[in-house]
Amino acid sequence: MGLLTEYFRAPGAGVVVSYLQRSDAASPVGEFDGVRAKGLEVLVVLGRLVAAASGASYRSGEHEAVWPTTPEPTDFPGDGDPWAEGPWVYEVGLAAHDALAGVADPGAVAARLVLAEELAGSSAAEWEPVVAELAGLARRARASGERLYCWMCV
Repeated sequence: MGLLTEYFRAPGAGVVVSYLQRSDAASPVGEFDGVRAKGLEVLVVLGRLVAAASGASYRSGEHEAVWPTTPEPTDFPGDGDPWAEGPWVYEVGLAAHDALAGVADPGAVAARLVLAEELAGSSAAEWEPVVAELAGLARRARASGERLYCWMCV
């Protein structure tokens, strides 16, 4: 078992929430243009990717929770709390979106990305296609005036 992560583009958070309500929070890839990127979670590893792509320092916390729609708990969520069970959806911050859309050399970005301790043991060769797909998704989202989102589920 592991964390499933999928990135997708949509016109806005309201559209995403509506889909999640209708689908019992099922995977959005298929309904929306998206990329499956197992292990590339939005809260830490995406920040590492953005740093590898832009040369900027790693920063977390630039993404806004969209799902669950209840307030994010400040302590560890209890049993039955949707924040404990998932899935979770975050709107990717604009700086991350722009950094991904600007990737010109996915191989070079992947080579820098795998230096992150969270990806120890992985290779640039396995991450290069993921970086390329995410960059393409970010460019399509930008061209259509949409935002990027990350769906995560255990």
